[in-house]
Amino acid sequence: MIIKVCGMRDADNIRAVEQLNIDYMGFIFWPKSSRFVSERPAYLPTNCKRVGVFVNETIEQVSHIADEYSLDYIQLHGNESPAYIQELKAKNQKPRSIIKAFNIAAPTDFEQTKAYEGIADMFLFDTKGKSVGGNGEKFDWDVLKSYKGETPFLLSGGIGPDDASCIKTFHHPQCIGIDLNSRFETAPGLKDISKLKTFINSL
Repeated sequence: MIIKVCGMRDADNIRAVEQLNIDYMGFIFWPKSSRFVSERPAYLPTNCKRVGVFVNETIEQVSHIADEYSLDYIQLHGNESPAYIQELKAKNQKPRSIIKAFNIAAPTDFEQTKAYEGIADMFLFDTKGKSVGGNGEKFDWDVLKSYKGETPFLLSGGIGPDDASCIKTFHHPQCIGIDLNSRFETAPGLKDISKLKTFINSL
């Protein structure tokens, strides 16, 4: 199972989280987020994949930040079209995988994923809420039974320290990992290392 910890920006916190042997670390480049990376951290991880999160950003700016931060993955949380993703892939100097996020509340929400099959490398299913992400609330995972697509996905949305047992009993053939963020924080962008470590060990 892939473990992604998102919303990082503090150098010491980045080092501490990286030592938990996670797989992906996410950095949010959306100015409206309380976890926005406004300046380059003094330390960036070297032992896990770097994921940049963007919302309706220009292709030029995404490519620029992806190169500056040596991103391995680009996560798109806005209304980016399949054509946008194809152009983004074509313009990137380094091959990078694309994660397309979708807000889910009902089976009909999976209809929007069909246009991205074979274009996005991975999906992320988050809770539908007022914000494009970071709502900190879970959705009903039973609705995922309606997802019949071929693209693998990460499960996101309000996963917290008490959810390890639920995750261990959740099964879907395309679910390859989880995304952790606000429920493990002491403040926006600062993760509680003890809670993360206990949670990861229990998995």
